[in-house]
Amino acid sequence: MLNKKQLEKYYEDGYVIPDFQMAEKELLEIEKLHDQLIKKYPKYLNYCPAILQYDESFLKYCLNEKILNLVEQLIGKDFALWNSSFFAKPAFNGHATPWHQDGQYWPIRPLATCTVWLAIDDATEENGCLKFIKGSHRDKKLKKHEFNKNENLTLHQELLKTEYNEDDSVNLILNRGQISLHDVYLVHGSEANFSPKSRRGMTMRFMPTTSVFDHKLAREKYNNLNASKYSDRKIYHARGIDISKKNILHYTNM
Repeated sequence: MLNKKQLEKYYEDGYVIPDFQMAEKELLEIEKLHDQLIKKYPKYLNYCPAILQYDESFLKYCLNEKILNLVEQLIGKDFALWNSSFFAKPAFNGHATPWHQDGQYWPIRPLATCTVWLAIDDATEENGCLKFIKGSHRDKKLKKHEFNKNENLTLHQELLKTEYNEDDSVNLILNRGQISLHDVYLVHGSEANFSPKSRRGMTMRFMPTTSVFDHKLAREKYNNLNASKYSDRKIYHARGIDISKKNILHYTNM
């Protein structure tokens, strides 16, 4: 569980690294599932935006009880898993992720998500670890982005340089099996990986059920902006109930 100091850090800085370690057995299982995914869909070598749409076997790791305990402390007892992504960043050819905020094209109203980032490999400055700008989430506003057509990027929406100061960034150094949790408005990005070591990371995105994942809005406005259509997303029950009574929750036996 997060202690008082860790909770304060999350609210003040926008992120926290909890005392959590994914078991090696489970990490090896995730690696195997990801290898199978890439063999079937090689276009996702660097980044797959929605792994659960291709293989729900990943759900087992997203719904880890210890992870859910941590998320509950931050967004309340009623929440759902609405997505999981995989940033693979292979050795020598790992694409950069430009500075951005999550959620600019997410059909969630009101916008709210706690992202869990699981390190499948050691994440270091050398192999392109995440970088956060502390406190950039506090105003709870989406900043101005522009489209970057560079093909060697995982994402193509990039913050205008006037919206942040890279000198304020901190490196998110994680050991294999560690996680971080960050707020939906936090500014972050990562450099390309030209090192001989891969930097795989799996994200799990949880929303409080006081918010609604609006499939209609996704169809009308956001589907053409994402390689994996938002309107097709399943929203998985994690804990509690659907406070909004408007989400279509899918229940699992996990």
